[in-house]
Amino acid sequence: MTDTLPGAAIPNPLDEAAITAAVEDAIAAISAASSLEELKAVRLTHTGEKSPLSLANRVIGGLAKEHKAAAGKLMGSSRGRVNKALAARTEVLEAENDARILVEETVDVTSAPRRRRAGARHPLSTLQDRVSDIFVGMGWEIAEGPEVESEWFNFDALNFKPDHPAREMQDTFFVEPPEAHLLMRTHTSPVQVRSMLEREVPIYVLCPGKVFRTDELDATHTPVFHQFEGLAIDKNLSMADLRGTLEHFARQMFGDEASIRLRPNYFPFTEPSAELDIWHPGAKGGPRWIEWGGCGMVNPNVLRAAGIDPDIYSGFAFGMGIERTLMFRNEVGDMRDMIEGDVRFSEHFGMEI
Repeated sequence: MTDTLPGAAIPNPLDEAAITAAVEDAIAAISAASSLEELKAVRLTHTGEKSPLSLANRVIGGLAKEHKAAAGKLMGSSRGRVNKALAARTEVLEAENDARILVEETVDVTSAPRRRRAGARHPLSTLQDRVSDIFVGMGWEIAEGPEVESEWFNFDALNFKPDHPAREMQDTFFVEPPEAHLLMRTHTSPVQVRSMLEREVPIYVLCPGKVFRTDELDATHTPVFHQFEGLAIDKNLSMADLRGTLEHFARQMFGDEASIRLRPNYFPFTEPSAELDIWHPGAKGGPRWIEWGGCGMVNPNVLRAAGIDPDIYSGFAFGMGIERTLMFRNEVGDMRDMIEGDVRFSEHFGMEI
C-alpha cells in the first residue's frame, strides 16, 4: 500500500504515518493562529472539503471491505483530534477577543442613552422575497411543502433510480425508523411533484425553501441552505420558453446587461438538461460567466408519476441556491458569515424591516 493515493497528495486512509503527519500539521497551524480570522482560514485549509483529511476520508468507501473498519477508526480519531484542537483554540481566542472588546468598547454609563435601532431582516430572506416578487410579477404562484419529506416525493417521483448515489446516507439525512422512508428533503423539487398532483394544468409555480444535505460547513457549503426552484407545465412549452424565462429573471436580478448561457448536462428529472451560467456584469474583478444552477425540460417519467400525459403537456424546471446567488450578487466571500447571527452582516445590506 502506497503512502498517497493517485492524482494528488492525498494521504492513504490506511497509512497511519501520513494521516498522523496531516493531523500534526493541522494542530500546529491551529496553535499558531493568533486571531479568530486566522483560525477561520486554518479551519478551511485543514478541515474543508479539499483538505488532506477530508480527501482521505472520502476514499474510504472505495476500500476493500476488510480495510474499511480500520481506516474509519483511524480517520475518526484523527479528525477528532483536529476538531478538539480547533474547539480549544477557538475558546482561547474568543476569550481574548472578549477581553479586548471590553477595553475597546467601554461604555460611559453616565452619558445620555441612545435610542435602540430597529432590527433587520436577514439578507437571505429579503433575497428570497425579491426572487418571489419577480415570478409573481410574471403570473406565477408560490408553492411550499414539508421539510420532512417522503422518499417517494424526494427521489422516486423525480426519476432517481434505487441505486442513485444521492440516496446514500453520505448525502441524505434519513429519519428513523428506516421503514418509514422519511428524510430531510435534499432539494425543493418534491414541492414541484406535490404541485403537479394538487393543481390543474397549466402550472406555473416557484418553490423556495430550506433544504438539507450532509455537507461539511465551510466557506462554500453548509448542511442547511435555501433553494428556489421553478416549474412550468403547459401545452407546447419548449427550451425556448425556458431560456426566455431565465433570461428575463437574470436581467431583473443583475441588470439589463446580464445574459445567460446553457451548457448540456444530466439530471434525472429533466431531459434534455443544462447547466445555467450567468454573465454577471457587476462581478468583483470585472464581468464574467458564473455557474448559477441547473435546468431543463421535465422528464416524461416525472410527468407520468404525477398523472400528467407527456404526449399532451410538456414542462420546464430550474433551480438555484439562494446562498450562492447572494454570494456572487453581493460579493459575500464566506458562506459561514450568513449563519453566524452577527447583526453587522445584515447591516451591510441595509436595515430593511
